[in-house]
Amino acid sequence: MATSGKTTRREDASADTFTAEERAAMKERAQELKAVKGGKKSKVDDTQSVLDKIADLPEPDRATAQRVHEVIMAAVPELAPRLWYGMPSYAKDGKVLVFFQDAAKFKARYATLGFQENAALDEGDMWPTSFAIVKLTQAVEKQIAELVKQAAS
Repeated sequence: MATSGKTTRREDASADTFTAEERAAMKERAQELKAVKGGKKSKVDDTQSVLDKIADLPEPDRATAQRVHEVIMAAVPELAPRLWYGMPSYAKDGKVLVFFQDAAKFKARYATLGFQENAALDEGDMWPTSFAIVKLTQAVEKQIAELVKQAAS
């Protein structure tokens, strides 16, 4: 740090910077907010945006995201699909409740299904809010449906 009173950038700036993937997600979110603020989006547009995003995902994330979308919409059809930080998400009363993060987005090992703080998953003093999806089986699909129903209750 400089002693002249001016703030300078730390020598080790890597701890204070965002990755390229994080910056891209923030740009996507800014575009989403701009579209909503400008009144350019409708529920139909939002659903189509989610389906388009899923179609653009690399495999195996595409197939997983498509099936997760189907499971969520069958379990709680009143949820509103929309993009959130460029990820397929599902909102209740205008607030994102659950989202799908593909593995490729942040170069992760696996895709995840995440829940926001408004999800009614509270159980005891600690509970999971994010779940790794390694393989979609009937049992996993059933668990997703149950979690989404509980979260939306």
